[in-house]
Amino acid sequence: MSISPDTSERISRARGDLRMGVPVVLSSGLVFCAIEVLTESRFNALRGEGSDPVIAITSWRAQTIKATAYDGDIARIALPKSATRTWVASIADPAGDLNHPMKGPLKTLRDGPAGPHRAAIALTKAAHLLPAVLTIEVANPRAFALNNNLTFLPEDAITSDTSPLHRVVHAGLPMDVSEAGRLHIFRPDDGGEEHYAVEIGHPDRSQPVLSRLHSACFTGDVLGSLKCDCGPQLRAALMQMGAEGSGVLLYLNQEGRGIGLANKMRAYSLQDQGFDTVEANHRLGFNDDERDFRIGAEILRQMGFSQVRLLTNNPAKVARLEGCGLSVVERVPLHVGENPLNASYIATKAAKSGHLF
Repeated sequence: MSISPDTSERISRARGDLRMGVPVVLSSGLVFCAIEVLTESRFNALRGEGSDPVIAITSWRAQTIKATAYDGDIARIALPKSATRTWVASIADPAGDLNHPMKGPLKTLRDGPAGPHRAAIALTKAAHLLPAVLTIEVANPRAFALNNNLTFLPEDAITSDTSPLHRVVHAGLPMDVSEAGRLHIFRPDDGGEEHYAVEIGHPDRSQPVLSRLHSACFTGDVLGSLKCDCGPQLRAALMQMGAEGSGVLLYLNQEGRGIGLANKMRAYSLQDQGFDTVEANHRLGFNDDERDFRIGAEILRQMGFSQVRLLTNNPAKVARLEGCGLSVVERVPLHVGENPLNASYIATKAAKSGHLF
């Protein structure tokens, strides 16, 4: 039996490498580095290796900088000979778009496989970095990885599958809303963030449980931000569970609709420029919502629940839970937290994300 890391562990290692600016090598021969943390020295080194460098970005970011996404969901841009690291950074980060809107002319590739570039962007998203990578191709990827002490991954190992979860521990936690509280910690096998289940009372597993899938919001839940309604929703959901005597609140570590706190703050900065929540996400290169609600469904199943009364204003959550095999017998509205500073945010959720208020 080998003590070497398996594929899942190598993916976890690769996420850490990307966050530190270290390139990752795919079995297809693609070597890539996250542009957000690309240093001058690595930029120059990558240009001197392999084939002509290519920048891969999502179609959302491509739409913003007027690059044609021939590959559908992503675009591959040939790196100009005159490109500097600062210029490459401007392709990835929209912070300076309004001051310097013209990036081109951009030569966007349409020939050759895009799968490796798509996998590279997916892994960069999983590392909570801007979804933009600088890539080269090498003839002998395994040897290249070994010679440069880089993480080597099979391309097909990077999938959209949810990592298996296991319950680490659970213990009693008396709270303001209920002294009969219990906190369950769940950890994914791929080294990703842990998720939590707050159990109120002793819910009957044979009956629909009052439940909420709540995505972590440091700014709203902890700091009391007035830009969103997350903090009031969290507290109102717990209070309702306490009043009814039972319930389960899933606290999923998917900050900023799954893009991470740093990217969420980038989105806030773009909102200060006049863009709404959805527009800001798109300019950064993300989808409207990058969260994975399959995680919540799996936690509920592991806790023995198959039917829920879901506290949410978001019909998409209902559809996604039902798509995972759970029965949502009732959608319970949660209309709290609106104020003058988040009125446009709530209006955008209703108009563009289908939330019901």
